Amino acid sequence: MKDQDQKTLIVEDTIAKYEKYLNPSTAKLFRFMGLNTVEDRAIGSVIYDIHGKSYIDCLGGYGVFSVGHCNPKVIEAVKIQLEKMPLSSKLLFSKATGDLAELLAEITPGDLTYSFITNSGTESVEGSLKLACVHTGRKKVVSALNAFHGKSIGSLSVSGRDLYRKPFESLLFDVELVPFNDIPTIENVVDEDTAAVILEVIQGEGGIIIPSEDYLPKVRELCNKTGAILILDEVQTGLGRTGAMFASEHYNVVPDIITTAKALGGGVMPIGAFTARPHIWEKYIESPFLHTSTFGANPLACAAAIAAINFIKEEGLIERSEIMGKYFLEGLKEIQEQHPAVIKEVRGKGLMIGIDLFKEGVGGFLIAELIDKGVIVAYTLNNPKVMRIEPPLIITKEEIDYVLKVFKDAFAKAEEILEDL
Repeated sequence: MKDQDQKTLIVEDTIAKYEKYLNPSTAKLFRFMGLNTVEDRAIGSVIYDIHGKSYIDCLGGYGVFSVGHCNPKVIEAVKIQLEKMPLSSKLLFSKATGDLAELLAEITPGDLTYSFITNSGTESVEGSLKLACVHTGRKKVVSALNAFHGKSIGSLSVSGRDLYRKPFESLLFDVELVPFNDIPTIENVVDEDTAAVILEVIQGEGGIIIPSEDYLPKVRELCNKTGAILILDEVQTGLGRTGAMFASEHYNVVPDIITTAKALGGGVMPIGAFTARPHIWEKYIESPFLHTSTFGANPLACAAAIAAINFIKEEGLIERSEIMGKYFLEGLKEIQEQHPAVIKEVRGKGLMIGIDLFKEGVGGFLIAELIDKGVIVAYTLNNPKVMRIEPPLIITKEEIDYVLKVFKDAFAKAEEILEDL
């Protein structure tokens, strides 16, 4: 059997297993988007499928691969730790855990000090909500419509799209959802009964929605006034994605609790964290077993996180994200000017960019076109009319130029058949 024929059989077999053992709807969606292949390897900003075709990754695992795929420094740190002790005994001190906690205290805004290391973003949100409630003795939580904080039951409770909430109601907490970036409404809702206000700094799955300059500062003032805990979810925006280590720094706001994940594992290990001000941590200090995790803070994941943070700092990826983001944004805005009937708006901070389309059906067509030409993108989960761009922060100018050319051609085709979409 020829090598390519064998690889084709592997693709067909893998898709069949998705249909039979995972979810047939997932397989159908992938096929619809033109993803009739199997990923094989990746390096830097490029993914290769089993047939050897290359794709520039402009999705970046929804923000996971900030330091690139298979970053050699992260891989090396994980290899070293793997040969020493992959998982913790949980009874002795772990150097990797202590080192990561210290590093998180150094890079997070203001006086955020104590961290709990988790395995994912949704776990980080769950832990933050528990901490806010036990600290304040309150149960009411205020979140934003269109928000996305995860799909475990507590995180889903404060997420703002009915499509995912309704099948599981009633959910946890006494949650009030308010419009994002609407100061008068949130001022009428947050009161002395509010345990926490949880917000994304930039709504990612909501469509790359960027708040006004005064929104977060005024929410911070409101929380100070009422004693509510301000939780900022930086699972997607954290660690250099927006041209700052944390997106809240753009607004000079220090939360009481901040959540991280995605890029924290360096694209190699799943890991998250929530980090809080010392006085918020008092209940967890009094009873350290109020919140625990078997696999959280395992040394393998901590080693990856330490290497990823150090790489971001040492290689200037925060500054690079800002520079490359502006370049990418300017190129996309030029395309918008050429196709005003297709593109409603292009917006973003750093390398977190959204292309807002007038018609929902255009997105599926464009994604298929882009994938065919070797560019991976997707739309945002809560708003299918917004295409997201979140490539590795190491993406080169030459790679961006190629992506812009592919976008330009794809949008030209989309405009030709706009009425049919």
